[in-house]
Amino acid sequence: MKYSKPQVAVLLAAYNGEQYIAEQIDTIIAQKEVQVSIIISVDKSSDRTLIIAQEYEVKYPGIVTVLPYGNKYGSAGQNFARLLLDVDFSNYQYISFADQDDIWLPGKLQRAVAELESKCADAYSSNVTAFWETGREVLVKKNYKQVEFDYLFESPGPGCTFLFSQHLVIALQKHLISKKSELEQLWMHDWYCYSFARFNEFKWYIDSAPLMRYRQHGGNEVGANEGWLSFKNRFKIILSGSGFSKVLTQAYFIGQSELEPIKLIENRSRFSMCRLLFITWKCRRQLSHKAMLSVACLLFIIIGFSHRKPE
Repeated sequence: MKYSKPQVAVLLAAYNGEQYIAEQIDTIIAQKEVQVSIIISVDKSSDRTLIIAQEYEVKYPGIVTVLPYGNKYGSAGQNFARLLLDVDFSNYQYISFADQDDIWLPGKLQRAVAELESKCADAYSSNVTAFWETGREVLVKKNYKQVEFDYLFESPGPGCTFLFSQHLVIALQKHLISKKSELEQLWMHDWYCYSFARFNEFKWYIDSAPLMRYRQHGGNEVGANEGWLSFKNRFKIILSGSGFSKVLTQAYFIGQSELEPIKLIENRSRFSMCRLLFITWKCRRQLSHKAMLSVACLLFIIIGFSHRKPE
């Protein structure tokens, strides 16, 4: 079927988001040169988030849809999994994720569609501009060169920058259906989608253009991850072993157990950490993150790595 404008389904996961959700929805509806349909899943909340979403559903019939309410999902990852499982994507050319508290610039989806088509890619993500109520702004750069195994360790940017082809989303949906009894293992939806796509040889493009204002506040489940404090916290997670545990859990969920980095982490011996040290340049995109992983491997070689692997 020929459309006058690209048809984009925007999947919005919400929870206790009454303060910002109206502005978020307004900036999605204002997108240029695309036809958007906003599908909202509201995790069981204690504020007016559901009421606000339903008011938009009444105001914009056929554009805004609120899914049945009442379940407790417990995290953004589980809420987005619900959207991926429950939405019928047959009438959409492209699918995007949205948080409840950001500001989309008017050309965000237009550029994402154009870049996806020009690069012959299956998925798109981008840099963002993080901002705080104090007026502070920071460019969050994610478009470092992709490497062989980066998808095992990191996301390609905030999920709210993602745009998928229909083909890729249906593949994701089928995988989640096949893993429905194990969905509690799903931690971060954006990292999962990237890892699944890259592992299954879908092409992913990371754009340099920041066409979204990424709001930072105390309620963020995962923030901009910038600065020294964030670097220190991530390093502590790696050294505790919980970072590698999350890598293994997701690898098992997707079926990546035979990949070299996964086998080395699973082994947990000093020798395996030594071997991982020599391929860290293939495991992260950003130079500082490669260095952080290398230092962690060195420390594990010295002190050993005894953290229990996931079941």
